[in-house]
Amino acid sequence: MATFEEQTACVVEALFSDLTGDNETECRSLETDSGEPVLSAGEPPASFDPVVIASRLRRMGDQCNMDFERVSSEALAEVLRGKMEKFGAAVDSLSRTWSDRNPEMAYERAFLSIAVKLLMHVTKKVPAIVQRNQLVQAINGNSRVRSYIESCGGWENLDN
Repeated sequence: MATFEEQTACVVEALFSDLTGDNETECRSLETDSGEPVLSAGEPPASFDPVVIASRLRRMGDQCNMDFERVSSEALAEVLRGKMEKFGAAVDSLSRTWSDRNPEMAYERAFLSIAVKLLMHVTKKVPAIVQRNQLVQAINGNSRVRSYIESCGGWENLDN
């Protein structure tokens, strides 16, 4: 069984492959995937399919209607200037603000939605500065988000 951190890395890798169109290693479409993955030794069990989970995260990001160019946040401004080490702080700050203004949106869901949407935004604007580890670290380093995902039954049950 893979650790939470390893699963997060797999999910983020699948999400990046979709965002960048790098489908050399995965020949499946995120939107239409319904097949069972072929697993090699050392991979997580069949119930954990990072491509399907990445598709769910992408849908969450698509639901975020935040206009990053119009939001006032110092950490976000630094991310948009290329300082990706501020990615986690920017997402955390924006998530707190968004969930405070929209009580029906739990902080943890806001965090995941904004993280994916911001990643998509930066990937389109300045793809050279985006690194997979920023999103992995942001998710793995946030105990509230991790607890939320684990309380859902793990990545494979997120938004199931």
